[in-house]
Amino acid sequence: MAVFKGAGVAIATPFNQDGSVNYDEFARLIEYQIANDTDAIIVCGTTGEAATMSEKEHMDVVKFCIDKVNHRIPVIAGTGSNCTQTAVELSKEAEEYGADAVLSVTPYYNKATQDGLVAHFGAVADAIKIPVIMYNVPSRTGCNILPATAAKLVREKDNIVGIKDAAGNLSQTAEMMHLTDGAIDLYSGNDDQVVPIMSLGGIGVISVLSNVAPKQTHKMCELALKGDFAGAADIQLKAIPLIKALFAEVNPIPVKKAIEFLGFEAGPLRLPLTEVSPEHAQQLKKAMQDFGLI
Repeated sequence: MAVFKGAGVAIATPFNQDGSVNYDEFARLIEYQIANDTDAIIVCGTTGEAATMSEKEHMDVVKFCIDKVNHRIPVIAGTGSNCTQTAVELSKEAEEYGADAVLSVTPYYNKATQDGLVAHFGAVADAIKIPVIMYNVPSRTGCNILPATAAKLVREKDNIVGIKDAAGNLSQTAEMMHLTDGAIDLYSGNDDQVVPIMSLGGIGVISVLSNVAPKQTHKMCELALKGDFAGAADIQLKAIPLIKALFAEVNPIPVKKAIEFLGFEAGPLRLPLTEVSPEHAQQLKKAMQDFGLI
């Protein structure tokens, strides 16, 4: 049984002007997502700015999200680290708080070998009983989970169940699905590749787009899961200008501005991320208007 199928939102974390977490607004964002058909919430990932949180703050946000959602939809906790022991400890704490699964990114900066990745993800999986979804995003980590490595991990560890594939390489994705005989829960990690990845056996997306277009992203996945790839592709292609605008600068810079355009108080970004440029903000607003969001 998959942790979820459909559109999971990689939810942004709103901050107060002093840089602290704005829990009141975070609660509003969670309720907005649930009310608009999001299938799962992924908390404290890249979009949630977990990289600039202390470990205590990180886990406080995870616990708040789990408690607020209260089993209405799955909550997947981002617990990755470039230090294996830290990833293990964060994952154990997320399990204690009631997370439905963890999302574990490849160790960034260290640039582990494939054997290192097997040992890293294996250590995380051995430390907990809940499912582990690996996160492959070489453009941000400098480290790529090769298809044979993903297949080995899924074969050898019962609770390594899936992968968020943001490698952007459909040939690699196809090879991975071949080597696993489809026995891996595949989620697109790129909003512009949801339908292509689902056509290869994917079961959904872990999405930035869902922060501002949850209903549309859910519907796209729903249609693809039903085999209506033409209908899903129609949504995918219409969303391309908005997706392009959401990634005009490094994520989550644009999406926090987009959340503000929806009427939420996203607050400032934490350094080294800075405010989106006026030019890109205008491009984003127009794309949201054209997509019918504002």
